[in-house]
Amino acid sequence: MSLRLATPADAEQICAIYNHEVLNSTSTFDLVPRSREDQLAWQAARSGAFATIVAVEAGAAAGEEVVGFGALSPYKERAAYRTSVEDSVYVRTDRGGRGIGRQILEELLSVAAGSGFHAVFARINSSGEASIALHARCGFELVGVEREVGRKFGRWHDVTVMERLL
Repeated sequence: MSLRLATPADAEQICAIYNHEVLNSTSTFDLVPRSREDQLAWQAARSGAFATIVAVEAGAAAGEEVVGFGALSPYKERAAYRTSVEDSVYVRTDRGGRGIGRQILEELLSVAAGSGFHAVFARINSSGEASIALHARCGFELVGVEREVGRKFGRWHDVTVMERLL
């Protein structure tokens, strides 16, 4: 497996990973799957300092196979927040538990530091124990819990907020 910056050619595979989570989990509070065009726009907004990273494996006949991805996004719109970012990490369900998420997150932290960001935030569904543990292993600390801020699958969900200073 290797890590690299995402390209437009990765959009369909990234979209498939993400849309699986949209439809089957609470790791994202999106309710509507992304189209390929939506995914391309999302990736375009996350280039340069706001990088999108993919974890790829050599595929059988199709070349590289995206098995996970992560991105840095602006934390808030106001100018004073420009030195902070929010991370996202998703791993294909059949590749979970193999350290792929950690490699992606460590690369995102490296990109964030190299781009001059000061703080990286993670907003994680509070039931996402694996994601919370991953962020803790990578030096993130709990800074709060937002109570019942998301509603998906007929239930209210809390969001755990974690932060790492670079």
